[in-house]
Parts: sequence; structure tokens; C-alpha cells
Amino acid sequence: MIIAICFYIFATILIGSAIMVVFSKNPVHSVLFLILAFFNAAGLFVLLGAEFVAMILVIVYVGAVAVMFLFVVMMLDINFTELRKGVQDYLPVGLLIGFILPVEMAVIAGGWSMTDGIASTITAATPPVNEVSNTAAIGSILYTDYIFLFQLAGLILLVAMIGAIVLTHRKRTGVKKQDIGKQVRRRRHEAFEAVDVKPGQGI
Repeated sequence: MIIAICFYIFATILIGSAIMVVFSKNPVHSVLFLILAFFNAAGLFVLLGAEFVAMILVIVYVGAVAVMFLFVVMMLDINFTELRKGVQDYLPVGLLIGFILPVEMAVIAGGWSMTDGIASTITAATPPVNEVSNTAAIGSILYTDYIFLFQLAGLILLVAMIGAIVLTHRKRTGVKKQDIGKQVRRRRHEAFEAVDVKPGQGI
């Protein structure tokens, strides 16, 4: 009973947070709602017995990815008012894509069928829970059968990180930027100036 109540609480907050991520006008608020969605998804994983996946979700996505999103959104200083001006131009294309995707999912769901013996395979844990721990089972499958997909996901995250750094360090007028080479080349006579102030006079 308690597990069912917790499931409905986590699921309700997760769905509400996901909706607010899309419909929130402030991008910072969208990222904060995304973090809340990650926490509730981690709670659902704990209820399913996948505690390792839940901790990875909190540590990696909340502690790294979502925080990176938040810093990028706050540091880019994007004029969202200017961006919204061109929404009407791309609205027909967006509506067309929004119509095509549900149709494709409906076609896939309509043509999907369950083969013989798949139901028992889904319900049976692989490997057995009483023989291998959750973490060991995930590591064994992830680094053997799905090693190339795992490496590909890492490359995609690396490209996203490089893109965020490039966008943050773009040249902007009226913004002071640190020049490490100039600081290293600075000498003593450039660091201070001795001024002989006469009595009754200012600098």
C-alpha cells in the first residue's frame, strides 16, 4: 500500500515537472523543473529495486548535466524576446512534425506483436537476482553487449559539453575577459605607481 502511494506521488510530480519544463517561459525555471523531474524519476527507480540506476540518475544528471544546463542558460544571456519573434515563421513546420510523430508511433504500435515466450522472458530477471547484484548485472551487460553504444553516448555528451563551452566563450562587446598571458608578463613597474602628493592637493 505504501509503495503504491509513493509511486503515484512520484509519478504525478514527475509528469507535472515534465510539463512545466516545456511550458515554462523562464529557461532557468525550466531547468529547475527538469532537476525536480530527475529526482522523482530516481524515486521511481528506487521503488523498482534499481537503486544503482537511481543514484546514477541523481549523481550524473542532477549533479552534472542539469547543473551545466543551468549555468549555460544563465551565462549565455540570450534575448528570448528576440527569439520568440520568429516563432510564427516556423510554426507550420513545427505543426507538421508534431503531426507526423504521433502518426509514426501509432503505426509502430499497431504493427507491434508479441512473439511466443517473450512474456516469460520479460518477467524473468536476467541474470537471477539472488545470484548477481544489481550493480554487477548492469556492469556486465553494459560493458559487454552494449559497450559501443555506451562509448557513443559518451561521445555525444562530450560534443554537447564542447558546444556549451564554445557558446559561453564567444566574443562579446563590452565584456571584460581575463588575459592570462598578459597577467604573467606583467612586471613590477606596471603593477603600481608612486605618486608624490603635495600637502593640500588631491591626486
